[in-house]
Amino acid sequence: MAYTGKLRDPLLDELFAAILTLRDIDECYQFFEDICTVAELKAMAQRLAVAKMLQENRTYAEIAARTGASTATISRVKRCLNYGADGYKLVLARLGAKGG
Repeated sequence: MAYTGKLRDPLLDELFAAILTLRDIDECYQFFEDICTVAELKAMAQRLAVAKMLQENRTYAEIAARTGASTATISRVKRCLNYGADGYKLVLARLGAKGG
């Protein structure tokens, strides 16, 4: 299914094409360390962990305790899971299929 959201942009297309050239986790670390701040990377990793725990029907309190995420962040991720572009669901399903 083609993405049809408002975010589509030639610069983002190029960024995502660059990401798709990465071959393994080590290459991801190299690229993302250069392109993102440590805080940005940790925030993205935290949001993915929150999404996974929400899909496991964990409570906000448990998610906050285990990830350090604020309730505002947890709510935002939950809103994306329920009403977003289904990116979290796609990635979590694929990670689950790999046993990740």
